[in-house]
Amino acid sequence: MGGRKYYSCRRCKTYLTNRRELISHTFRGATGQAYLFRNVVNIVMAKVESRFMITGQHMVRDVFCKICNGKLGWMYEFAHEPQQQYKEGRIILERELLTEHEETDPGLAERNRPLTRTSSSSSVSSSGISSVTIT
Repeated sequence: MGGRKYYSCRRCKTYLTNRRELISHTFRGATGQAYLFRNVVNIVMAKVESRFMITGQHMVRDVFCKICNGKLGWMYEFAHEPQQQYKEGRIILERELLTEHEETDPGLAERNRPLTRTSSSSSVSSSGISSVTIT
């Protein structure tokens, strides 16, 4: 239909990111296919943990929907291997946990503008999940 794609949480339909933020669709997660994005909004993050993955050892944070707290994927905090460092600060969203939308309403164009981080703040709750606010 010629519209632009954007992605939302499958459980509650909260907007997360758009197609222009997609770096790669060739990743794998616990539920199957996963996408690597530059920027994602409306998420909260768990504490950093060390995890061994197909591409080596990484420091990662699980990411959850800010509205329904459904798990969505993870963020790469640190990659030990130099060739994997392009992932640092990037977010994996698992395809099975998302809904992909084709935007056809021109009134939604504002949603699909490139996401930018002008400032951010974060806090950690007693559950170990940190909240990230990007404005």
